[in-house]
Amino acid sequence: MSDSKIAVVALGGNAITREFEEGNIFQQFSNTRRSLFGVLQLIKKGYKLAITHGNGPQVGNYLIRVEETRQIVPPIPLGVIVADLEGGMGYMIAQSLQNKLIRNKINRNVITLVTQVTVEKNDPSVLNPTKFVGPVYSENQVENLVKERGWIIKHDVGRGYRRVVPSPLPLEIVEKDIIKNLVDQDVIVIAAGGGGAPVYIQQDGTYEGFDAVIDKDRAAAILAKNIDAHELFILTAVDKVSLNYKKPNQVDLDEITLDQARQYYADGQFPAGSMGPKIEAAIHFLEEGGDLVVISSVEKMPDAIDGKTGTRIVR
Repeated sequence: MSDSKIAVVALGGNAITREFEEGNIFQQFSNTRRSLFGVLQLIKKGYKLAITHGNGPQVGNYLIRVEETRQIVPPIPLGVIVADLEGGMGYMIAQSLQNKLIRNKINRNVITLVTQVTVEKNDPSVLNPTKFVGPVYSENQVENLVKERGWIIKHDVGRGYRRVVPSPLPLEIVEKDIIKNLVDQDVIVIAAGGGGAPVYIQQDGTYEGFDAVIDKDRAAAILAKNIDAHELFILTAVDKVSLNYKKPNQVDLDEITLDQARQYYADGQFPAGSMGPKIEAAIHFLEEGGDLVVISSVEKMPDAIDGKTGTRIVR
């Protein structure tokens, strides 16, 4: 398999916890198993793989537990929560994939790697954090939370008041050499879950944790670059990327070029809160030498691999 293509698969947040579900562990395992049908097809085609995943709903639940128990046990910082979830969710994905491989008589090893991702300590998002995390608070709770915990809290339209944290740009995967070495040896690596645990480099070259959340799609592009991947699969809630999304003149895109992606992005077609980060990730990956980005839904990934659906972005 030395000449096999290398791909990164980024599982969207809806792959493991779906909207309108309670999100209990049984549902998460069931959703995870369903989300891996497309991954199995890539494995059958001989791809070398790294897999990453979202963790938004899980981070939210974890923060609720922290808030509800802070009078009983010490609270856990956000960066450590992300690392915890990399391990726990990675275990769930790895076991589900291992079972598929066993049932299909495919001899491939799978490993989960808790991953650190470097960011700039003075990233612009630090001065203007916008990433909502954790539970909803009432207006009369805001002043005390800001005063006692030093949080920044903003109004989340349609929900209430919530904490916001920085979402700095990922720069590099700390464990990139280990991941690349494993992938080159045909090990399937689950890494950079939830964007990875953010760290910054201090003056003496050591690492320090950072209370922030890295966008998982941007981290997937960095991961793909760091392991010399040829293809990047970004799985989300929609089957295709669209222009004029949810408008009467919506146009679904089958295939576009890197230049077209740049132009549509510049024209404001892809909002920051939805498709924007995915298109940014696609552009970055292709600019760094990647060959192909496929954006599609989890359910349609098997067809998207063969070009029957999904949006393909080519260099």
